[in-house]
Amino acid sequence: MRILLLEDELMLQEAIAEYLTEMGYRVDGYEDGQEAYEATQQIPYDLFIFDINTPSIDGLSLLEKLQGDKIHVPTIFISAITQIEQISRAYELGCYDYLKKPFHLKELSLHIDRLLSIAEIHPKTLVRLSKMYTYDLVRRKLMFDHIDQALTRKQSQIIDLLASHADRIVDFDMIRYTVWENTHVDNATIRAEVHRTRTALKEELIESIKGVGYRLKRYI
Repeated sequence: MRILLLEDELMLQEAIAEYLTEMGYRVDGYEDGQEAYEATQQIPYDLFIFDINTPSIDGLSLLEKLQGDKIHVPTIFISAITQIEQISRAYELGCYDYLKKPFHLKELSLHIDRLLSIAEIHPKTLVRLSKMYTYDLVRRKLMFDHIDQALTRKQSQIIDLLASHADRIVDFDMIRYTVWENTHVDNATIRAEVHRTRTALKEELIESIKGVGYRLKRYI
């Protein structure tokens, strides 16, 4: 199950993300509401965990905006806010649960377990890369117009790495560690392999970040 966590207290965000990752969840953490919103346009999440007071877009406004986009995902709010008006607003917007800070991480996991038991969440495995391309995170297959695409082993590993970190930059060290199993290869070798991967695709999906690495182009 993939979770989007919006929490602008970085230490708390990291603690929650680490704890839930150890429990087997995939967690993408954001401290800015606008960045979190942009991620929802790219990645199909199974669960949202939102703080309320966050930069750019607050958690309540973000949930309202997502509902306007017809993105309906079970949501848990975590906040130090105790005003009944805002708590009521959260439930009016359709949140499943509200957890007051400070809380024990085990308490959060219990709330997630409760939500899973009543919301019938089914993990989403397909990442939309473009109008025609999708990637199946479970089968690790790239599809064009719903048809599996033939790629070499390294090309498949590169696409899998990028799709698993959609909307984030994958640097050369991460590619080296994953695709070449931490064997020392220079950046020129990595660039050449990424170029071959691009050539094998029917659309431009991979964006170069000069001197850093690569990421998938944002699909709007």
